[in-house]
Amino acid sequence: MSNFLAYLKTRHFRNTVLLIIATTISIVLIAFFSLSYYTRHGKGIPVPRLKGLNVDKAMELLKEQGFSYKIDSVFIADQAPGTIVEQDPDAGTNVKENRTIYLTMVTQQAPDVALPDVITEQNIYREAVATLSNYGLKIGDTTYVSDIARDRVLEVRFGGQVIKPGAKLPKGSKVDLVLGNGEGASEVEIPELVNLDLDAAKFAIRGAKLTVGTITYEGTITDSTNVVVVSQSPMKSDSLSTTSIGTRINLTVSQGKASDVQY
Repeated sequence: MSNFLAYLKTRHFRNTVLLIIATTISIVLIAFFSLSYYTRHGKGIPVPRLKGLNVDKAMELLKEQGFSYKIDSVFIADQAPGTIVEQDPDAGTNVKENRTIYLTMVTQQAPDVALPDVITEQNIYREAVATLSNYGLKIGDTTYVSDIARDRVLEVRFGGQVIKPGAKLPKGSKVDLVLGNGEGASEVEIPELVNLDLDAAKFAIRGAKLTVGTITYEGTITDSTNVVVVSQSPMKSDSLSTTSIGTRINLTVSQGKASDVQY
């Protein structure tokens, strides 16, 4: 043990250790500089800026500078078809000659999307716009028609034609919406009241959003609870089938039950 400790204190041991350290450092430095030289570290050809260029111009530029390329496509509604929107590596990056540059261009043809169902009792204009936007569709014209619900979507039109949920449209298309105006229908069907008892006739009039007008009693009335409608004004006919909401319907009634009236 004493001999080993004594050896550690000798010049020969110190020289051996220094030689090993120097050799290790030399090997590391040689490997580092050799690898740097082999890979041309920090050197290369800068990638040109291709974003915003037309794909034909981008390909021509890459060929001139010795690059190869691969192209993918994506649809963007507000970008001109054929425009480069992404590149990898980024512009200015130093790369080796013949490096493959990956490009993404705006596709020439929009993919089809299915029209979502926006015609529901709860679906109003604002919600429909958000849903259609999520599917890549845009809103064109909006028109209003009589309906009790304000801004409820009643129809979706494309190219002037009514389209149903699931219809295929090019992504980015504009669809027109027909909405309710919240005022209800201005015209309603005239109910047929002849041969109804008076209570049933009044119920039908109010149900049609009309008003009970003058009631004229014809003949002798001995039981006011048993009278039947024998005529009405206005009356539904071939030339007149609708009237404005709130119109007064005048009735003529006579004694008897509905089943007693004959035609």
